[in-house]
Amino acid sequence: MKTAMIAAAAIGACAQLPANAEHWDVIAMEMTGECTVAEYMEIVADFNEWAEPRGYSAKLAIPTHSDNLDTYFWIGSSPDGATFGAAYDEWVSGLGDPDSGPSQLMGRFSECADNLQRTSYFVQ
Repeated sequence: MKTAMIAAAAIGACAQLPANAEHWDVIAMEMTGECTVAEYMEIVADFNEWAEPRGYSAKLAIPTHSDNLDTYFWIGSSPDGATFGAAYDEWVSGLGDPDSGPSQLMGRFSECADNLQRTSYFVQ
């Protein structure tokens, strides 16, 4: 019974979100030491070139005042969840082809940083 009540509350909370809420994709990461932040930002710029036509863009939040100065945050945004989902599906599908943009970019990202956690948010 308690599980059913929690599920109903969660569904009710999601139902209140407008379909057009902006979507944020947040990835906590640590740099590997194999490249500088400036080099990583070059990869982000190349990624944004791939992602812009798909309605997605990314920025890097660099810690300046924190109890953990080793964790950086990728902040990706899309106008809504559907746009994010379509871009993400295309990204994941491309990872299987070593000659694709997503696969080549992922190889470059992997040299520079290790992802620790990924979360998503609807933003109003």
